[in-house]
Amino acid sequence: MISVAICGATGRMGRMLIESVHNHPALQVSGALASNKSDYLELDAGTLAGCGEIGVPVQGEFDAVLESTDVLIDFSVADIIQDLSQSCKRTRVGMVIGTTGYGPDQKSCIEEAAFHIPIVLSPNMSVGVNITLELVELATRALDSEIDIEIFETHHRNKVDAPSGTAVRLGELIAQVKDVDMSEVAVYGREGITGKRNRGTIGFHSARGGDVVGEHTVFFVGDGERIEISHRATDRAIFANGAVRASTFVAEKLHQGLTGLYDMSDVLGLRRQ
Repeated sequence: MISVAICGATGRMGRMLIESVHNHPALQVSGALASNKSDYLELDAGTLAGCGEIGVPVQGEFDAVLESTDVLIDFSVADIIQDLSQSCKRTRVGMVIGTTGYGPDQKSCIEEAAFHIPIVLSPNMSVGVNITLELVELATRALDSEIDIEIFETHHRNKVDAPSGTAVRLGELIAQVKDVDMSEVAVYGREGITGKRNRGTIGFHSARGGDVVGEHTVFFVGDGERIEISHRATDRAIFANGAVRASTFVAEKLHQGLTGLYDMSDVLGLRRQ
């Protein structure tokens, strides 16, 4: 059995991950991590997730959980990733990271840890979103430089970062294909007298409201025609299922003695050779 711990266990995604891991025939929940100020500390993780007692209490200290863990799934907050990745590196625990909102220093910390352990880093664990990324890459390669590209995303009212990690990944992918620096071409929303649209820019637009799980659309707009590539998530279970699939991938890399930074394209076998 592969031992899996969940960081961010008390949130909606965390509870869904506990249930998904618990119900997987090859996985077992080895730990549930939350803030050391959480009201749920010491509560049974299975009880919290609604799948019955599993004998795993919610805890606030990394090391106590990681000592008996093969893979850690992180759906918590960006602020703790430096300490968390260092703890996983020290204990040789592989990581599946679905948290978004990382800055350059935090991303560098993840990349450094990946020299020592296998890590799957993806802003979106959905199989459908990762197929969408493939379609966006294909469209970007096929269309000429005169096409205008805009990315729209919508999420629930409680999401704290904007644009979403998936929208950022879409933009990064487009910029990579076009061989440009995204920081130089990204435009985040528009207001006032902005002047005409500059060729080659990538627009980002974010909406927040209600309980929207996640919607992303990339518009490729040309003269006389428009292509829209969209993905709409209606159930958070798709993210939990993807993270569980990534956990088995990381466990296999650990078994093979391999390290490195991977994404869901690697997990799903979509990576072009």
